Amino acid sequence: MANRRMCIGEDEPKECHRLLQLTNCRLVRGHRLIRDDLWVRDGRIVNPEPIFFDEQATAHRRVDCGGAIIAPGYIDLQINGGYGVDFSYDTETIEEGVEKVACGLVKSGVTSFCPTLVTSPSQSYHTILPRIPKTVPNGAGILGIHAEGPFINPQKKGAHPESCIRTIDKSQGLSTLESTYGSLERIKILTLAPEKVTDQQVIGQLVDRGITVSLGHSMASLSDGEQAVQQGASLITHLFNAMLPFHHRDPGLVGLLASDAVPQGRTVYFGIISDGVHTHPAALRIAYRTHPQGLILVTDAISALGLEEGVHHIGQLPLEVKRGKAFIAGTETLCGSIAPMDECVRIFKKATDCSIVYAIEAATLHPAECLKIEKQKGTLDFGSDADFIILDDELRVLSTWIAGECVHRTADK
Repeated sequence: MANRRMCIGEDEPKECHRLLQLTNCRLVRGHRLIRDDLWVRDGRIVNPEPIFFDEQATAHRRVDCGGAIIAPGYIDLQINGGYGVDFSYDTETIEEGVEKVACGLVKSGVTSFCPTLVTSPSQSYHTILPRIPKTVPNGAGILGIHAEGPFINPQKKGAHPESCIRTIDKSQGLSTLESTYGSLERIKILTLAPEKVTDQQVIGQLVDRGITVSLGHSMASLSDGEQAVQQGASLITHLFNAMLPFHHRDPGLVGLLASDAVPQGRTVYFGIISDGVHTHPAALRIAYRTHPQGLILVTDAISALGLEEGVHHIGQLPLEVKRGKAFIAGTETLCGSIAPMDECVRIFKKATDCSIVYAIEAATLHPAECLKIEKQKGTLDFGSDADFIILDDELRVLSTWIAGECVHRTADK
């Protein structure tokens, strides 16, 4: 399939109100693949009919997509770093690190993401949060920060440093979080262990501030999870990982996928890592068949994402990338995910035998709905941001576009 014409050339004039038409393509729209053109103007997807009839205008540029799929750009709600950058530890080069990751992610079709900070000392949050850029030229958009901790259960800490784990003081409530992070302004998602929240009103207060409360790194019972959801929690952090395993008498947080105590009209979303390592294909199928409308693909990628095979010294831990996985150097101990989002989408589709459209929506529409930004991101609807990707039938990324401008194109083979 020819893809030489899937990017606007650098010498293309960027005049106001220029109209771009992408033709000979299949759009992911309305939960199905439809044959139609995609029209873009001023960074947004537009309805061409009023332009034809009211303005009697035609496209300033047409792009023949060669029959490829056009989908919304992928959205990653949980990513710890990549390309040698660790968001939580590289405090001397925060801006440069985030920019490097944002520009690297577009290669895998990611057009928006939430840089994720693991449990850290308060001073680290005070240093890092204000310095994470809000925008990166030619890079994936930054939706806000995912604070994964420090209000988690030490019994399910995973790789989080136990010495930095904190509890929410009942007498101080929300002020505990404000003093820990310095400010809640940049935080979009906050992962906490619900059984460690003694003042359940804190969850509702966070939601009132526009923060998505996620449940994870937890020993919570199903009842604990249901109470948190009733207070406004709406997401589960990396389902199956760092939580109690499913038990038939008390299914724990996993049971939220089938709970009858979720308020009517509300959806509990859950992130899941389909990197071929962290979650067994059968577990992917169970989650998909049980609660398909809430499933969100996340990479949970670490700093070794995008690095070549070999030993890399990242922070204080030497890592070895081999056989497409990241290990503690010199061992067979896995130390995190390094699968990019486009690979996670392909692995998920193969494991579940779901439709192409569903696999794409699990990384686009669902995370957008979870953050309540589906009017701007995650769809190709008229009026939404022109953040989209062009894919072949194997769901390989041919090009990535942000605000109607091509920021990445796969080299011709």
